[in-house]
Amino acid sequence: MLFRMPMEALVLLIPALLFALSFHEFAHAWMAHRLGDNTAARMGRLTLNPLNHLDPMGSMMILFVGFGWAKPVPVDSRNLYHPRTDMMKIAFAGPASNLLLDLVSGLLIRFLDGTPFMTQTIFTLLFYFAQINTALAVFNMLPIPPLDGSQIFSGMMVRRNPELVMKMQMYGPQVLFGLILVGYFTKVSILWMLMGPFVSFFMLLFAGISI
Repeated sequence: MLFRMPMEALVLLIPALLFALSFHEFAHAWMAHRLGDNTAARMGRLTLNPLNHLDPMGSMMILFVGFGWAKPVPVDSRNLYHPRTDMMKIAFAGPASNLLLDLVSGLLIRFLDGTPFMTQTIFTLLFYFAQINTALAVFNMLPIPPLDGSQIFSGMMVRRNPELVMKMQMYGPQVLFGLILVGYFTKVSILWMLMGPFVSFFMLLFAGISI
């Protein structure tokens, strides 16, 4: 939980987290705009300004629980060229943007290693930035509503099993919230059990760091 971390760590972590969340939501808005829907652009979401993306409750959850969210980007599927597949592309744009930032920070860690530019502060900032973006990408790809992965999964399954998709949309948020609370109170995170191997894989792949 962020509020328990030392101040010197928070000074580096909070800006990295704000940019990662803002870039994630910007990517959703940019992809929606590119595919024909300008709803997010009209509502001021086609921006990297974190104030336009932060959700009060989601921010509190990040501080006190360790998991949270930004405001969902509004999308009107009626404006899209191919609603089902375009919604999947819009959903994937968020996690993909975090993997892109993860790749950039990982390459910087690799290329700056052993040079005078790689101070302890720079390494810590890049490490936090890579880890945050990896975790955001993996977390959001979980097929549990309202996460991005559920939108992709629903797009693939809605024609084969619409009843399953409907039940997921109905009960998914409660399941996700329950999993977060279980991890918080028991210190045994089922979500991290699912995410951990993928986070470790991408950190090793992009930054060459084993966690």
